[in-house]
Amino acid sequence: MALVYRPMMQLSGILFSLLGWVLSCLTTYLPQWKNLNLELNELEIWTMGLWQACVVQEEGGMQCKDFDSFLALPPELRFSRILMFFSNGSGFLGLLLSGFGLDCLKIGERQQEQKKRLLLFGGMLFWISGITAIVPVSWVAHSTVQEFWDENIPDIVPRWDFGEALFVGWLAGFCLLLGGSLLNCTICSTEVHPSSVHYAVAEQQDQCQHLETETRP
Repeated sequence: MALVYRPMMQLSGILFSLLGWVLSCLTTYLPQWKNLNLELNELEIWTMGLWQACVVQEEGGMQCKDFDSFLALPPELRFSRILMFFSNGSGFLGLLLSGFGLDCLKIGERQQEQKKRLLLFGGMLFWISGITAIVPVSWVAHSTVQEFWDENIPDIVPRWDFGEALFVGWLAGFCLLLGGSLLNCTICSTEVHPSSVHYAVAEQQDQCQHLETETRP
């Protein structure tokens, strides 16, 4: 891989990972994991997140109420809290480690092997963070689909639907996986030092001069 692409890939990996981490944190606290539209009152939309349930009214704005007990939550929401916290923590640690392993950072410039290890660990943490962000939103989406098509529930009972936070969580997981993959790809690339580049140019110039002297009459 060319030398010019390596810092660009590292920068792209960090930016994608940072975007994924921010979206993962946003997904954790958004109350729109599930949406519920009431046919009797179309002016109200109920939403449910990991921490609170809210009702959105056209005239009164949004009113939210925190959940009273962690154990009273459905299983998918309880485990989603834990997994999203783990995703946010591993993503933050991955940003710290991979940040110190970047080539553009002059700290530890002579310790290239250690910097490669930091990039490797950072990329793996981003993978873990991305997977642990995708799993809970996919679990909640799966349970929502099952409840929506459950034939045992009467048709007059309102059904929960996908909320906006699920799509934000999927995007966060994709960005984290992509960022970690870009960082790990740069580890396999060969680094060319400026001294070797200057030496190659000088050697090529000497060869050209030698050919010119041989071709002279």
